[in-house]
Amino acid sequence: MKKSDKKLENELRKALTKVCDRMLYDIEGFIWLTHLVDFNSYPKSLRIVCVFRQDEELKRVLETKQDELFCCLIQDELVRANVSIKNSHQYVFFDTQEACERSDEGNWNRRFKRLELH
Repeated sequence: MKKSDKKLENELRKALTKVCDRMLYDIEGFIWLTHLVDFNSYPKSLRIVCVFRQDEELKRVLETKQDELFCCLIQDELVRANVSIKNSHQYVFFDTQEACERSDEGNWNRRFKRLELH
């Protein structure tokens, strides 16, 4: 990993940690988030995954448009960290622990492979 990639990774991690910490208290059912990135094709390869416990909790978030709050907060924190992406909506995905258990036997690495570069 190049020095510039390490710096960008660190800035992404810090910004997304702030988002995660806030949303843990603000959004019922939200449990964690992570990001995936291939720096050779950044920002196109960036994937930010927000994970909820259950499908029903995620459904409620989507119905009440709270997913917009996630996207806006992510965008704001990335801007503060001097990480520029044009539209956070294309990089943010939502998932549930329940769906991972059902479809991938709880194997998040296998599940994330489907998100990479698609």
